[in-house]
Parts: sequence; structure tokens; C-alpha cells
Amino acid sequence: MLPADPLVLANRIRDLHTPGRRLLIGIVGAPGSGKSTLCTAIVDELASGSSPIPTALVPMDGYHLAQRVLDLLGIADIKGAPETFDGAGYVALLKRLSSGPDGDGRQVVYAPEFRRAIEEPIAGAVPVTPDIEVVITEGNYLLATDPPWNEINELLTESWYLDTPEELRVQRLVSRHVAFGRSPDVALLRSTTGPDGRNAAYVLDTRPRADLVLRPI
Repeated sequence: MLPADPLVLANRIRDLHTPGRRLLIGIVGAPGSGKSTLCTAIVDELASGSSPIPTALVPMDGYHLAQRVLDLLGIADIKGAPETFDGAGYVALLKRLSSGPDGDGRQVVYAPEFRRAIEEPIAGAVPVTPDIEVVITEGNYLLATDPPWNEINELLTESWYLDTPEELRVQRLVSRHVAFGRSPDVALLRSTTGPDGRNAAYVLDTRPRADLVLRPI
């Protein structure tokens, strides 16, 4: 187990890095574990110093199904569960990214992103240019064993599990829900015994598959 220190983790990536070869690092954790914050800090570290490494952050959340589709399928009340994502689309993206630059080396791979302000995915929002040598991807289900998620781990150079203490994780998650308009009671229910709580238990079961387990500092 390592501390989730962005500098330490950026240096680990530097040690793994070979110029001209693209690394794909996956960071996994339950909802509210702090994956996005950690990933952003690592990207910032890799961009600093005398030898910056071109890096892109590609979250799994960009493959959320649109709210209209969730409503049509009748699964809006479990938004965030594995079946509410286009898992096959995400796997296809990772396959493109793990193989390096496309075609003649001048093409850009465009990834989607999820915007919490509108609770919707936005297509083509994250350009991964041919010069990118490290792609960091983060999400809940990168280590899941159910298809199509079970294809992801073998595509990753390394997978890291962010093991945030439960009390802190739930506190963060409740605060997030409240910030986006839910009442404190509804936010707590969703984060513990509701959909987010069930998803967290699912994600926790995948922890043994990670190459590294990280503890927040």
C-alpha cells in the first residue's frame, strides 16, 4: 500500500515511462473516494519539472448514458450503476488509446466527458493528441469482472485502487449531492443504503485486482 501522494505517483509513472511509448494508468475507487482530485494533481505533477510528460486525463464518467436514455430504459433511479454506462464504448476507447497514435500518427482521439452541472455526458470534449505519452483514466468499474468491464485491466499499464476510509468517502459524497441540489437526508440515503452505497460495495469487491492500493494522505 502506498500513500496517495501525487508527487510519489507521478514519479512512479516517470519510472515506467519510455519516450515514444504510451502508458495507460487506471485509477479506481468507490464513489466519493477522491479519484478525480488525485488524477488532476498527478497530471499537474507530470506537467511540471525539467522534463514534463504530455499527459491526458480521460474519465470513465464520459460514458454515462444520457438522461433521456436512462428514462427510456427505466433505470434513471440507479444512475451510476454499471448498466447505466456504455461500457463497451469505453472499452473500445481504451483499446484505441492503449495502441498509441492512430493511423499515420496525426490523428486525434476524442473522448467524452461528464459534466455534473448538467448531469449529462458531452461527446468529443477531451482531445487526446498523438504527442500524449501518458493517459490517466479513472472510474468505478475499471477492475470489474463482468463483461465488458473485464477487458479493461489487461489494457492498463498499471491499475491503482484509491482506498478512502468509509466515513470520509460518504461525507464527501453527501456534500457533493447536496451541492447539486439534493436534500441532506436524500443525499445521505443515496450515499449509504441507496444506489451509491450499492455501487461502492461492488467496487470494493474489485480491489484485489489492482496492482497498487493507495491510501489518502
